[in-house]
Amino acid sequence: MPAPELSLREISDRIQINDLLVRYTRAIDQKDWNLLDTCFVPDADLDYTATGGVAGKYPEVRAWLAKALAPFPITVHYITNSEVSLAGDRASARTAVYNPMAFGNPDGTLHWFTVGAYYVDELRRTPDGWRLAKRGEQAGFLQGTLPGALPIPQ
Repeated sequence: MPAPELSLREISDRIQINDLLVRYTRAIDQKDWNLLDTCFVPDADLDYTATGGVAGKYPEVRAWLAKALAPFPITVHYITNSEVSLAGDRASARTAVYNPMAFGNPDGTLHWFTVGAYYVDELRRTPDGWRLAKRGEQAGFLQGTLPGALPIPQ
């Protein structure tokens, strides 16, 4: 049976959602917290506990991200295999993420490791475009080891 044709709005929504997911990775990797603000509704619920992080409302988790990512001069979030379900002005998505990270050791060397996971998102169309209303993570794998000197802020 052939797949149903997508409307222009559905095609546009999917492209805009993909752009949002990519913008999130750029904001995180560049530690551009103002750009990150364009990815979430102000009262979004975030839960990074599956990969050792925190859970809470966006403003609190944003502050935690700034502290938690500060010791990493290099992070690269590759995202792929997004499954998006549209429902009018709401959507859900599950996206694979492959995240090599370099921790800056006190002696100036870099400790590399990679995290694999899935982002599980609920999205809302807003007057400013699609935004993440809820983000969770499903743990996948850890390649390498966490650095011994890694501080994990709470």
